[in-house]
Amino acid sequence: MELTPFPASPRFQVFFFQIWEQRASKQPSLGPCPTLCGWRGGQSEGPCIGRRGCSAASASCSRSCGVKGPTPPTSVFAGPSESPPSRPQPTCDGAQRRPSPSTGDPTSMMVTWTTFLPAESIVLFGRDPGEAFTRSARGWASRFVDGGKLGRTAFIHHVSLEGLEPGQRYAYRCGSEQGWSRPYSFQALLNGSDWSPRFAVFGDLGQVNPQSLPRLQHETEMGLYDVVLHAGTIRGDSDALVGDAFMRTIEPVAASVPYMTCPGNHEQKYNFSNYRARFSMPGDTEGLWYSWDVGPVHLVSFSTEVYFFLEYGQHLVAEQFQWLEKDLRVRKRRKEHPWIITMGHRPMYCSNNDQDDCTQHESVVRRGLRPHQYGLEDLFYKYGVDLELWAHEHSYERLWPLFDYEVYNGSTEAPYTNPRAPVHIIIGSAGCQERLDPFDPEPREWSALRIEDYGYARMQVFNRTHLWLEQVSDDQNGKVVDGIWLIKEQHGPEAWH
Repeated sequence: MELTPFPASPRFQVFFFQIWEQRASKQPSLGPCPTLCGWRGGQSEGPCIGRRGCSAASASCSRSCGVKGPTPPTSVFAGPSESPPSRPQPTCDGAQRRPSPSTGDPTSMMVTWTTFLPAESIVLFGRDPGEAFTRSARGWASRFVDGGKLGRTAFIHHVSLEGLEPGQRYAYRCGSEQGWSRPYSFQALLNGSDWSPRFAVFGDLGQVNPQSLPRLQHETEMGLYDVVLHAGTIRGDSDALVGDAFMRTIEPVAASVPYMTCPGNHEQKYNFSNYRARFSMPGDTEGLWYSWDVGPVHLVSFSTEVYFFLEYGQHLVAEQFQWLEKDLRVRKRRKEHPWIITMGHRPMYCSNNDQDDCTQHESVVRRGLRPHQYGLEDLFYKYGVDLELWAHEHSYERLWPLFDYEVYNGSTEAPYTNPRAPVHIIIGSAGCQERLDPFDPEPREWSALRIEDYGYARMQVFNRTHLWLEQVSDDQNGKVVDGIWLIKEQHGPEAWH
């Protein structure tokens, strides 16, 4: 089941809740995947990205159950602070959820779920506690045909919940008289830029060997996160059966918080049709690239895969690049959302001991297609991207502030205070069937730290100037094995000089 907030402001802002439900009480109502997803300013199925049929467009799939995971480490996230402590301190969840004034109040959510046969699209909802299921809303359904060998047909239902209050918790259930889902709940995110969103960040989480998932699940249930960022390799890479199994795996996390994604190499089967169908991201590109605002952050998600699967259309490389430049050059947005954070799957740089693109000096993601067309490093530097999040390599690697193989630390004592180039962090070690990736024995001069443990990152953007990111080792029972303050007194390309 998927929930999508639509703030009153016409500007896009996404709060994506990917929620899985159990099988309905009656057949043939609910299929394997109800989900919550959303974007700002309205909904659209959009054009078919691969210029193929649109049967895979705009579907969403997920589920929800409440399995407890292992005890996680103590939360290190604090509430908003103009003068952050030396490192984040524990705080109660309520410190982050109080309403704050802003333009464009998030007052509605889009609920999406799947059935195997046609059925009505109804959601019962209400404030929780006290008013659960006292209101109802109706929507519509679209047909999705899987590209796998089974050619399975599903019906994707969409219902908009209107008149919601930012920060308020709501309970809801979806379905029809043919069968209802179990109850779910969500908390509407805060509006505006004057709050401190908390993120879980990881990539390469698989159906097989999802090592970090139990700890992530438990921390999500504790209320440590406002948003999840999954930077590709989402393991819906074969057909709908594989996708269904993976969605059941992630549903304990995806059932509770906005679950934002970008495509990775394992999503490419059938022109990324399962990815495009299951994850409803903002915009009209079926989740291949989009941007959205949360707190003081403008987050830009994009597809590195358009550079490698050219059989689906080389025009996608140019279209994405042009969209990225148009999005990044909106200077007036930066006054309200000063942090620009990008999320893509394959890194520009890495020091792993393999033959992946990021180990090549002239990597495709960094330099573009020959002869150096549509390279992303120059583009991101030109518009002053602050932080670049990557995955694909099954390890954790933090780089020094870096541009064109030159290190631009803020100072020797405080390299991440007012750095003069973007910061790159690779967080692809959440756990999948391909296990961990070793590093080259000789570290590069631009590599600050390398860790070969399963794990994930926590990130909190405290205010306009301070961002905290730490890496959690699941192998070491939740120990925080790395942490940095990224401090920017100035944002944009002016910060590089």
